[in-house]
Amino acid sequence: MTVTGSLDRARTLLELRRPADAEREVRGVLAREPHDTTAHAFLALALIQQGGVAEAVAEAHEAVRLAPDHWFPHYVAGQVHQRAGRPDEAFAAVSASLALEPQHAPTWELLARTHLLRGEWQGMAGAASRGMAIDPDDADLASLLAVALTMLRQAEPARAAAARAVQLDPESATAHLAYGRMALAFKDPGTAAAAFREVLRLDPGFGQARELLVQALKERNPLYRLLARLRGTFRGGRLVFLLPAVPPLIVVFILIAVLHWAAWVAEAWTTLRLARAKATSLLFEGVEARVAVVCCGLVAAGAALLTLGVAAGLGAVGTAGAAVMALATPVQEAVHTGSAAGRGLLYGWTALLVLTVVAAVVFASATTALLAVYAALATIWLAAGVRRALPHDA
Repeated sequence: MTVTGSLDRARTLLELRRPADAEREVRGVLAREPHDTTAHAFLALALIQQGGVAEAVAEAHEAVRLAPDHWFPHYVAGQVHQRAGRPDEAFAAVSASLALEPQHAPTWELLARTHLLRGEWQGMAGAASRGMAIDPDDADLASLLAVALTMLRQAEPARAAAARAVQLDPESATAHLAYGRMALAFKDPGTAAAAFREVLRLDPGFGQARELLVQALKERNPLYRLLARLRGTFRGGRLVFLLPAVPPLIVVFILIAVLHWAAWVAEAWTTLRLARAKATSLLFEGVEARVAVVCCGLVAAGAALLTLGVAAGLGAVGTAGAAVMALATPVQEAVHTGSAAGRGLLYGWTALLVLTVVAAVVFASATTALLAVYAALATIWLAAGVRRALPHDA
């Protein structure tokens, strides 16, 4: 087979997501033509698709070295860096490619994805718009534009871009994902859930769509939406500095803590209800359902202890019941912490609170039980500090 035929075959294999076969094809070309720019570029793409970052970067740089005045090697280098999670290097390579060939729509798409990595929503929207000016029928560009406009909180333009993406390619999981994210962001969880279901129909292994579908199903519950919104708004972090001057602010902190507890209980109840429903049970991993059961069980057990303590005139038992109910907060805060070390610390804190509650009952100490209540509810601030100190695992 000729060099041109082998490169055409390698290109097709890359499009079919068969990078190992494409690598073999391209290495055969390089054995005959070691300075072929396109072969080095295709080898870089084949390697990055297989996770070989260092060698892929080296091959991309070699392609650029061999043809620095051609746009394609720079474009490939941008793809390699973008896939490797190197947004700054990707941006430089894509900018070089566009300086040489500004009319290639996929390069503008790559620039938009690079801005996405950098969290630059305005730049992402601009790049996607420039790409669509060249190729108005590109569904991926429309999807990226919809995501950027959604993050910029531009509701109507985002809705139009998302609808355009789905119209251009109704079989694109990416288009439906963008439409769902737009609907979820602008408070239409029913429409979002339908979009995420379509994503999973088209691509059952799309993990992000599963997580977003769960979120959309939860947000269909008006009480959950209200409590989640309030929980995200009120944490009272800066008010703590006013406590020495205005001690009555402690009441505000108590209200904030109770509000967060109610939101976590709503989270557990909604998760448990969806996990038990036949139509949505497969969306939940075992740990999610188990945590929901634990939290709902804590609330039920605590309420029973509280009722018993009030009925029998046992102050320590009744207060311990309130503490057991309050344990839903540290359990949920621990589960929703992205760092393994952070989760370990918060689980240890929760275990300490459990021991405190047990001691309060054993020694009939209502004061100890009340301290456990306050400590459990205050876990929202402890968890916030832990997450700042121990960022999300990679």
